[in-house]
Amino acid sequence: MPVCVLVLKERTAAETLVQDLQESGKPLIRVVLVAPEQAEGNEAGRLKAEQIDQVDLLNPSMARSRRQRSMSRWLMPFGFMAGLTFTQITTLDTFARFGAVGEALIGGLLGMGSGLMGSYAAAASVPSDNEDGVRILRNRHNEQFWLLLLETPAGLEVPWQLVQKVRPQQVVRLSEL
Repeated sequence: MPVCVLVLKERTAAETLVQDLQESGKPLIRVVLVAPEQAEGNEAGRLKAEQIDQVDLLNPSMARSRRQRSMSRWLMPFGFMAGLTFTQITTLDTFARFGAVGEALIGGLLGMGSGLMGSYAAAASVPSDNEDGVRILRNRHNEQFWLLLLETPAGLEVPWQLVQKVRPQQVVRLSEL
């Protein structure tokens, strides 16, 4: 899904834009307003402001955790099968006291544990496509700017004429998800 984040000076600009987008009938999958640190929870408005660490697209640790879970779904079963196979094709009798089935099962469990460890290592070493954009947005957040995340359905662009009316400080397009 196409995602863009607008950097705005004021909350009123964000609320005006969201209202204009709703009146224009353009479908939006997600609209998230992120308040600056000093202003969080202080101002009332129609849009509920969230903290930056609660928005999954703007939190690198949440993205890394999501990658790790995704990788573990296929690395753990592969590791189990590899451990089971390794135990069967070698002549090592490390766990012979548990019998042939127990030895193979322990080998499979050790392989599954290796797959889990591999998912953590791989998730930590692979950078996200949005890493540079997220770093820019987190810096603007620290500079006390409001962030408005807009996610549109696949194939639809944000109406840029409406966006330009609120005069955003910066527009950061995150790669399509």
